[in-house]
Amino acid sequence: MKKILMFTLLLCAMIFTGCGNDSAKTDDNLKVMFGSNVVSLDAAQATDSVSFELIADCIDGLTQLDSHGKPIPAIAESYDVSEDGKTYTFHLRDAKWANGDEVTAEDFVFAWRRHCVESTKYSYIMGSTVACIKNADAVIKKETAPENLGVTAKDSKTLVVELDAPVSFFPSLMCFPAFYPINEKFYNSIESGSYGTSPETFLSNGAFMLTEYLPGTANIRLKKNDSYWNAQNISLQNFQYQVVSSSDNALTAFKNGTLDLAGISGNQIDSVKNDSELSKNLKIIPTGLLQYLSFNQDAKNHHGGALANVNLRLAISNAIDRESLVNNFVANGARATYTAIPINFAANAETGKYFAEDQKQFSEYVSFDVEKARRFLDAAKSELGKDTFDLDIIYANDSGDTVIKVAQAIKSQVEENLPGVTLNLQPMPKAEYLDRVTTNSYDIAITNWSPDYDDPMTFLTLWTTEGSEISEHWSNADYDKIISDCTTGALAANYSERWSAMYDAEEILLREAVIAPLYTNASANLISDKAKGVEFHSVAIERVYKNVK
Repeated sequence: MKKILMFTLLLCAMIFTGCGNDSAKTDDNLKVMFGSNVVSLDAAQATDSVSFELIADCIDGLTQLDSHGKPIPAIAESYDVSEDGKTYTFHLRDAKWANGDEVTAEDFVFAWRRHCVESTKYSYIMGSTVACIKNADAVIKKETAPENLGVTAKDSKTLVVELDAPVSFFPSLMCFPAFYPINEKFYNSIESGSYGTSPETFLSNGAFMLTEYLPGTANIRLKKNDSYWNAQNISLQNFQYQVVSSSDNALTAFKNGTLDLAGISGNQIDSVKNDSELSKNLKIIPTGLLQYLSFNQDAKNHHGGALANVNLRLAISNAIDRESLVNNFVANGARATYTAIPINFAANAETGKYFAEDQKQFSEYVSFDVEKARRFLDAAKSELGKDTFDLDIIYANDSGDTVIKVAQAIKSQVEENLPGVTLNLQPMPKAEYLDRVTTNSYDIAITNWSPDYDDPMTFLTLWTTEGSEISEHWSNADYDKIISDCTTGALAANYSERWSAMYDAEEILLREAVIAPLYTNASANLISDKAKGVEFHSVAIERVYKNVK
């Protein structure tokens, strides 16, 4: 009887222990929402925040962002700066790629040279308007060999970077994926053109590595990279992204547990706040993303290039009620913006004030004033000899619900406030949209830009004659000179004069209505307890998962 009793007690203990373990088990697969598809895992080709985030999950650069968005050591354990600020010497830590190879200075040299040669949209970031790496402009223009780029491997653990001018934000810039390394031996071992198209053609040196990915796929899986130099401090074992372009579907997925981190739209916030359980998971996060209208001034566009007329562009800009946009259609904490630089971004090191703190400084050119807008329109009609304008406005309709509502609202406002102006909405998939804006096939585009580094120049360089991938077909010698003076010229080393000059450049940009700023975005997120430790940033990489416990 004792044996039977002991066996029975042991069996019960095993059963209850087993049940206890099952109930205590947690799904360690963190499930995160992407609002649109990844465009490319090749940092030389990627231009969107979704792609940059996934690249940064898997690859470390010289520096990384801390929880406050400031650069701290990553692959570079330390660095020295010359007295004139024009030479950086990075000392690399012992780090490995996921295949066991050492991460070396040569990996950075190879990647940076390749970026200058192969990047068609982001190559400028290496050159004289941003990083100012010696000879970068000449390499990009194929006027000199890539070997003459100002980056050399002194030895396998020492990277020397020469600049044409001091760049105060250079350590912050090194957090951005354009400056990440690539293992040259691995790159040369795979089929040409296949880099970053599958887990087998993408090599990690960062906290995570791909286990499941295909271009255009809605599901992406990652796992912890045990070869990571800081693996002992990475707790998250597995996580996956799910592409969900509808905020209604995202909310449903969060409620049923198939998403742990989901973005919702503004019209869902009130209902979430009124839900006693969901409200605990809601977090509104300011971002540095500027939403704006891009006006293509090319003569090949409608009405013989009517948008080349500054008065027509000013008319459209001043006919838009930005407060109504953010309050009634975005409704997620976004702020109406009347400057070319987003609000709450780029604090002055001397005063502590954000660059765009004064939102009324350019109200002469950017405001909501129907009478003024109509005066601009009358001037445009007189100068162009036309009474009507039929213009197309393009946007990506698979990047969330908000942009669709904003497009419809802009059409309604402009057509009501500007008699004779018609805006034809042209929604399209993100891939097609990107192709249209980069091949000059649009009149007006609803677009946005997130800062790559913590300085106003990350926006202002977009509109130089040799700017970024979106070409407004606008060129201004005075504007170009100011940007040049602030980057490699006389003002580069004078902080206060450089800061003041950037306002002069911004005034030219808005006086000419090259763009119509709309709002500085925010993101409304539902975050489960499982996702605690996700870091949100307004610069370079929007979300970082290294400290998720």
